[in-house]
Parts: sequence; C-alpha cells; structure tokens
Amino acid sequence: MSGVKKLLALALLVAAGWLYWHQPAATWRGMPAAQDPVQLASGLPKPFQVEGYTITPLARYAVTAVVLSRDRYRNDRGAALAPVDLALGWGPMSVASVINGLSFSQSGRWYEYRWSGEPPLDPGLIATHSANTHCLPADAEVRRRLLEVKNHELVTMEGYLVEVNGSDGYRWRSSLTRDDTGAGACEVFWITSLDSRPL
Repeated sequence: MSGVKKLLALALLVAAGWLYWHQPAATWRGMPAAQDPVQLASGLPKPFQVEGYTITPLARYAVTAVVLSRDRYRNDRGAALAPVDLALGWGPMSVASVINGLSFSQSGRWYEYRWSGEPPLDPGLIATHSANTHCLPADAEVRRRLLEVKNHELVTMEGYLVEVNGSDGYRWRSSLTRDDTGAGACEVFWITSLDSRPL
C-alpha cells in the first residue's frame, strides 16, 4: 500500500509541476498592444529616497503590453524595491501566433526567448518589441496589482524609468532605449499606476 501511495504522491507532484510551468496557448486575435512605449524626458520629479536608496527619474514612461512571462523575486538585492520582473511584448510581439511560436524564461533578472525551426518573427523585431522590465511599485496598491498580474494579460503601466543608487555604491540604471540587448538592456521602472486584464 505504501508503494501505491508513493506513486500517487509522485503523480500528483508531476501534475502540479506541469500545471505550474505549462503555458497555455495564446488565443486572442489581432494586436492588442499595437503602440510602442512612450518615453519623455521632460517634467521629471527630483530624486527621492526609498528603503535607503536614492531613486532618480530618468524619463517618463508609459507602456501597454502583453505579459510574455513573469518572475517573482524575494531574496536578491533588488527584491525589496522590485518584487517582480515582467517580460513584456508590444506591436508584433503581442500577436498570439508569434507568442505561441516562442518559449520564454526568466532567471536571475534575465529574460530569454527561444524558438524551434524558423523564428515566428524577425529576430530583430523580437528584440525591439519585447523587454524585461524590473517593476518597482510606487505604493502598496500598485504592488498588490503587480503581484496579481499573470502571463498573457494585457497591462498598462505609467511611471518613470529610473536609476537606483545605494550608499554603498550599488547602482541599478534603466535602459533608455528599446533596441538594446544583453546586460543593461532592461527597463528599471518606477510604476505609479498599473491596470491589467485577461485577453
């Protein structure tokens, strides 16, 4: 009987793991996030202090995008400020058939995508129409909404791209362009408003 129980427990673990990691196919029509993010350098507030860090706004930023992947952070240096990273796609990277032709992963504050065979979209367009975004909620309500965001939801967020500085020399600076890749290419986003909805 104990052997049967062990097999049942293993089967339940496998099923739970599959449900946790399996990404259902995107099924919506059209391009729900047709516009590129909007970035403006004017009207920026002065640097401010949060959790012992100096936050310096670099640009106003607004984005509507599909959540391609999300990762929750609790233990790294940035977790107190940025509990979640969202990999976001807009324009052609918000089209369901393109998303279904790619696999996404996040780890260690990095975002990666892969495909089998021919890419579903020109790789240059994949790079310029998606981004890993370090999400810094400005208040408790934004944090609550951020923690509830799920894959394949459409999110609209506003706030500032920022640089974060610690008294010990720690520095976390946002990218200010959408066409960079690799180290330093992520957006460090101080989010003042966030709305999301399923597609």
